Amino acid sequence: MTNLKEKEIATIKDLQTQEKSCIEKYKRYLQQAKDPVLKDLFSQLHKKEQEHYDTLGRVLQGEVVTVDCNDSDGANYQPKATYTSMSSPEDKENDCFLATDCIGTEKLVSGEYNTNVFNFGQAWLRKLLADIQIEEQNHAEMLYKYKTVNQMA
Repeated sequence: MTNLKEKEIATIKDLQTQEKSCIEKYKRYLQQAKDPVLKDLFSQLHKKEQEHYDTLGRVLQGEVVTVDCNDSDGANYQPKATYTSMSSPEDKENDCFLATDCIGTEKLVSGEYNTNVFNFGQAWLRKLLADIQIEEQNHAEMLYKYKTVNQMA
């Protein structure tokens, strides 16, 4: 059980708001994407953002959460190219916009974790927030790799 300070509680709630926005964005973009590979990526990222939100909720409930610092998702992601010169340029443009917008969101959220990690005195909590930040960076890397393999970057 952990005793959080008022500022720490407010910071975690703010971070949850960011995660909730990501959850909703990936849910909507999953429906809007044309490429099944991008849909799958959005589905994976939707699930990871929900895990972040839930983890922060557990902290608010007083649970000490341990992490394993997964920094390999981005490095290991190898999407297949689906867009070719014969593909619909409108579909490719749509999916490029969605992926680019999500990269911007991941950068923003990663920056929030980077800034807010210093609001916490407990090492385990700083480690947790740093771990989530790394995962947000992984998400951006995965999206960038998708764009690169599909000649959108």
